[in-house]
Amino acid sequence: MKSIVILISGRGSNMEAIVRAALPGVRIAAVISNRPDAAGLNFAAAHGIACAVVDHKQFGERAAFDAALAEAIDAHRPDLVVLAGFMRVLTDDFVRHYAGRLINIHPSLLPAFPGLHTHRRALEAGVRVHGATVHFVTPTLDCGPIVVQAVVPVQPGDDEASLAARVLDHEHRIYPQAVRWFAEGRLALGADGRVQVSGESPAPSGWTVPPLEC
Repeated sequence: MKSIVILISGRGSNMEAIVRAALPGVRIAAVISNRPDAAGLNFAAAHGIACAVVDHKQFGERAAFDAALAEAIDAHRPDLVVLAGFMRVLTDDFVRHYAGRLINIHPSLLPAFPGLHTHRRALEAGVRVHGATVHFVTPTLDCGPIVVQAVVPVQPGDDEASLAARVLDHEHRIYPQAVRWFAEGRLALGADGRVQVSGESPAPSGWTVPPLEC
C-alpha cells in the first residue's frame, strides 16, 4: 500500500478525480491546502480524508512556508506527494527533499507553454493540438521528466473556456493513471532522464509518454 498526500489551493478537481478513482494499493493520507477557504477541503473531509491548512499568508518568506508545509506533509510519511492545482512556486530545497516522489499536472503539452495562462497562449500561437502533462517536479519550473501526456485537438471556434474544459477532462483521466503506475512500481527514471513505464499495455489513443527537453 502506497501512501500519498495531495496538495491543493482551490477546488482540487484533480484531487477529486484521484479520490473517485479509488485506486488499488493507494491510501490518501491527507489533503493539504495553502488556503483555508479551498473548496476541495470540504470534499476531502466528506470522504473521510484528513485535512490540513498551511496558510502561506502567515509566512514572511517562501522558505519558511515551505518548511512548515514539509513538516505537515512528513507527518503522514507519504510515498508520493501530488500537486493538484497547488498554486505556489516551491523552493529548490523543498523540491529536492521530495525528489522522485513529487508529481504535478500541467495544462499544456510540455515543454510548450510552461507557467500560467496556457490555454490563452496556445490559442494565440495557433497550435493545432494542446493537452496536459503529468511530470515529476524538479527545481526548474514545469521542466521535470514526463510521465504521461494527453493530446487534445484545438477545434475551430475554441476559446479559453472550451479548450480548458476539454483539457481538464483529460487531466482527470491521466492523473489517476500516473498515480496508479507509481503505486504499482511501474515508473523508473532512465539514464537518459526519461520516465520508463514498465509492464503496461500501449497507452490509450491520445496519450503519449515522450521525452522532455527544456
